[in-house]
Amino acid sequence: MQQLIESGINNLGDFIEKALTKYGEKPAFSCLGQTVSFGDLEEQSRSLACWLQQSSGLQAGDRIVIQLPNIIQYPIAAFAALRAGLIVVNTNPLYTPKEMAHQFKDSGAKAIIILKDLLPKLEAVKSNTDIKTVITCNATDLITQDKTPVDGCYNLNQIVEDGANLSLKTRANSQLDDTCVLQYTGGTTGVSKGAQLSHRNIISNTAQFSERIIGEQSKDGEEIYICPLPLYHIYAFTSNMIGILSRGNLNVLIPNPGDIPAFVQAIKPFKFTGFVGINTLFVGLCMNPEFKKLDFSQLNATFSGGAALTTNAARMWKEVTGNSISEGYGLSETAPGLCCNKPGFEQMGTVGPALIDTDVQIWNKQNQVVSQGEEGEIVVKGPQVMKAYWNRPEETKQAIVNGYFKTGDVGKILDDGFIKIVDRLKDMIIVSGFNVYPNEVEDVLTGHINILEAAVVSQPDDKTGECVCAYLVVNETLSVEDVIEYCRSGLTGYKVPKRVFFLDELPKSSVGKILRKDLRTLEIEAIA
Repeated sequence: MQQLIESGINNLGDFIEKALTKYGEKPAFSCLGQTVSFGDLEEQSRSLACWLQQSSGLQAGDRIVIQLPNIIQYPIAAFAALRAGLIVVNTNPLYTPKEMAHQFKDSGAKAIIILKDLLPKLEAVKSNTDIKTVITCNATDLITQDKTPVDGCYNLNQIVEDGANLSLKTRANSQLDDTCVLQYTGGTTGVSKGAQLSHRNIISNTAQFSERIIGEQSKDGEEIYICPLPLYHIYAFTSNMIGILSRGNLNVLIPNPGDIPAFVQAIKPFKFTGFVGINTLFVGLCMNPEFKKLDFSQLNATFSGGAALTTNAARMWKEVTGNSISEGYGLSETAPGLCCNKPGFEQMGTVGPALIDTDVQIWNKQNQVVSQGEEGEIVVKGPQVMKAYWNRPEETKQAIVNGYFKTGDVGKILDDGFIKIVDRLKDMIIVSGFNVYPNEVEDVLTGHINILEAAVVSQPDDKTGECVCAYLVVNETLSVEDVIEYCRSGLTGYKVPKRVFFLDELPKSSVGKILRKDLRTLEIEAIA
């Protein structure tokens, strides 16, 4: 075991504070034309942390939801919560009220920092949660310095100002193995579960990534990384907001990466050296004429995760930027990194070797190690593996066996130690890097009075990698448009079925279980 955590670092708050103090006036985050320094972040997150400790009614270990897009207020909020000894609950701003209600109730969150535009959704579910403290902001508040409160809510700028007169108290919930983040994920049942990530998990993973990705050309305090991935996703949370920041480097935040022309204009002023993205984003950018005109002379590292990297995407990126893509692999439960190709030493079609201090094994159905090169379930042990699922001891017991986390993914370890992902055991669908669980979509679909049965599977999609495909049995005539519109009321956009088919009956086993694998065969034949 290598020493991944420096002496004197007892928690993520310590880790963040060290970077904020060390790099002072260097730029830390840039977004919407505004750049804040490490010193600015230190002051603002400290003031907010003081207010959270002393004026919010929250106690160390309480959960606080952060529901913001990629704007500078996100790291201010997250750093403040961690410095105050609270547990961060990362939440997608695109969630519907139904999705918000489950996550807020399950986590027992008592406070939320939320974009003002999302307040109507919060108000629809707040009475059924433990949330009492609501802090709001607009995307441009840091620029305008707006301090106007919404009724019943606190204004983020105002309480940062109020907290400046307070002193930060000693952190509780501050040992390395205490929980600091609840990262919600899904399971084979479709029930969203909170992965309990500790201070040790996240700090260790930043060190593991650094050991793998830092090359001779890397210079602490001088790198500029483009961050289009949402900070509420564990990929960007750990790699960008914690890892890249810890080395004194600048993150350029992109609030809406789907708007490619605006994206290109936002990064045009920067001679960026690094880029963290996913497959569909690489393709979309490479097809944009203005992106091709950018200066890529300083780009020396590009990383892909969240979805499989296709050969075509890697080829296009290399042709346009001159830079190769290093693909990695991980999960919310592993904070997230397990494997990664080293920049300049990539092996296409693999996710690279395991990170340092990470034991990756391939097991058969009997939880036994298979022979070298054979396929099986990927299981892992390391300091980045979560403590448990929040308040779900049975699910935790099933997921962690003899200290190894069972990923639910099929893979194999090649002779040179590189790891290849073959397939997924779970029925999870990945749409543009976001996880979609069929049971959740099916549950919404069958809530329609005219839908008797529903089965959801993935289909290949040129734009999003995979898309959600629904097969339905109905008792009255419905149109595809009717179904899609109905789903939009209960599901985030990427979970809404893109393709809908009506059948007289769904294939079932002898015990009545719907056979999704048979529907995949139908889909393959239809495409062929």
